[in-house]
Amino acid sequence: MTMSPKSDRELMGFAYGLLGVLIFSLTLPATRVAVSELDPVFVGLGRAIAAAGLSLILLVATRQTIPPVRFLPNFCIVVAGVVVGFPLLSAIAMRDAPASYGAVITGLLPLSTALCGVWRAGERPSLPFWIFAGLGSALVLGFALLSGSGSIRLADLALLGAVAAAGLGYAEGAVLSHRFGAWQVICWALVLSTPVLLPVVWQHAPTNVWLLSPSAVGSFLYVSIFSMFLGFFAWYQGLALGGVARVGQTQLLQPFLTILASTLFLGERLTPTTVIFAVGIIVCVALGKRTQIGTMQPQLNR
Repeated sequence: MTMSPKSDRELMGFAYGLLGVLIFSLTLPATRVAVSELDPVFVGLGRAIAAAGLSLILLVATRQTIPPVRFLPNFCIVVAGVVVGFPLLSAIAMRDAPASYGAVITGLLPLSTALCGVWRAGERPSLPFWIFAGLGSALVLGFALLSGSGSIRLADLALLGAVAAAGLGYAEGAVLSHRFGAWQVICWALVLSTPVLLPVVWQHAPTNVWLLSPSAVGSFLYVSIFSMFLGFFAWYQGLALGGVARVGQTQLLQPFLTILASTLFLGERLTPTTVIFAVGIIVCVALGKRTQIGTMQPQLNR
């Protein structure tokens, strides 16, 4: 049976989305290794500077046209969400929390992406969606309280902030991708952020680079080249092709992949509590994604 153009487009969207999730799933473990020897601010923001250099080369080589000034606020939202917000806050969290713990909290990423899609991508979830959204949020809060001996820690707040920032940056980037292309969006956002981030990164840069271990250097290069650069090529393309809410379902695999990577590469102990809460959160998000989602015109400058 021949697939319709719409079905073919959604299938390609899911394929790109899965590739992006696979790349992103190693971000927290790599960040945790990097911050063991590097300043979290340098890891969180320095990776954007490294990726911006690659972005500038690609934009110049392909002779891309600079986006009109009226789209500057939209690109600033992408910068705030995925260039500054998520990388910096997750790096701060990984200084004090295991990567597997962070994977459970970031299990809300697909939910955050869908919620921001309501605002920025013009999507309209039904009432059942909001019910599952509230239940999933309650599970995340319960996990944070249980793991933190009844209190919310700085790492919890940082991770929740990272989730909110990433959701907003994903949704806004998906909207911009319809006009400028998937990889062009993250490249322009990275280049745009460089003048502001460079002085901060320079201040927190390591003084004895030659004393860093290969694992710390390799981890920083991973979050710079893959997490901050190549991963967004696939992710924004997937969201643009298949829709923010639907392709966002692929993020349901991310906590499991991150937990698996943390166990294999970092030797972190996989506790039953972590697994139970991770499964519960993913079930809530999955059920929420199955609810009806309408669409309206995205809020983007013309």
